[in-house]
Amino acid sequence: MHTSDHRDDQPDKAQIRRWRRYLAEEQAEAALYRRLAGRRRGRDASILRDLADAEGRHAAHWELLLADHPGRPVRPSLRSRMLIWLAGRFGTVFVLALAQRAESRSAYGQDEDATDTMAADERIHAEVIRSLAAKGRARMSGTFRAAVFGMNDGLVSNLALVLGIGAAGTSPAIILLTGLSGLLAGALSMGAGEYVSVRSQRELVEASTPSPVVHTVLPHLDVDANELALVYRARGMSEADASARAQQRLADYDSERAGSDTTAGPPEELGSPWGAATSSFLFFASGAIIPVLPYAFGLTGLLAVVLAAGLVGVALVITGSIVGLLSGASPLPRALRQLAIGWGAAAATYLLGLGFGTVTG
Repeated sequence: MHTSDHRDDQPDKAQIRRWRRYLAEEQAEAALYRRLAGRRRGRDASILRDLADAEGRHAAHWELLLADHPGRPVRPSLRSRMLIWLAGRFGTVFVLALAQRAESRSAYGQDEDATDTMAADERIHAEVIRSLAAKGRARMSGTFRAAVFGMNDGLVSNLALVLGIGAAGTSPAIILLTGLSGLLAGALSMGAGEYVSVRSQRELVEASTPSPVVHTVLPHLDVDANELALVYRARGMSEADASARAQQRLADYDSERAGSDTTAGPPEELGSPWGAATSSFLFFASGAIIPVLPYAFGLTGLLAVVLAAGLVGVALVITGSIVGLLSGASPLPRALRQLAIGWGAAAATYLLGLGFGTVTG
């Protein structure tokens, strides 16, 4: 059981250092949430301000414990200072995702100097931040998915293509032409594919979305033979529930409420077809150009192979880390997964090229 009062025994130096570190981090988190609240409006801003107040209460706990142990304040961690800096300039879902990870890694549950309430607060804060971040993730998921897939496909496919052709003993000029051709063909294919995919998704959703003009006929429905109940039954309600819902709907009807109930469009996470296509094209091209760079600068042989694989490896680690951070997970496993997949595919085509070159040679 945690305690919220002063400890009877004198704390050692390690405890005092820990208390000061906790105090600095709580103050930094409060500043972070206030900074984010300043870039939001309405309910989100209010929630973030409440989170800042809660972190302020946690900070007061450590200030109380440190009251009899004056000393030089500790600076927040570099990570916390970076988050505050990012929040002041961007205030994006990226910052919320990092804050979510920070809340979920709280050590209060194992620290006897923290109260049970503080430990519970930190768990709840992680869920609050997760919910706030989920809105941003939903808005960006369509375009972000196309961007990440495009970049990753460009990196992996063109590296595999370039190394496979090069291992077969092809001249540097042919390797460069093949790489640039793969870049253009792949980028166009990815862009077109994403456009068709997202557009088709939106059309399917729109086909299932209630008509925006349905609410205009509600005042003219026969209350006793309520046809609106059929709509709710068609959406999966039982006959009794549909009838009750329809009666309530008519009783509470006004144009504003009716419109909000029947005019919902496709969900935001589907994204824009053109946005997805453009992101996919540009990110595929930006990824596909990387393995071509050594050959574009005139390098050949093993040096070009190693440099191309190394540059692509760095890019794969970065994209994998970003995906991990935005999903609220640890970035390292995602980065290593991306790297293993990319290098594995490239190694397979490189060995195939070596074998083909040996046979034809």
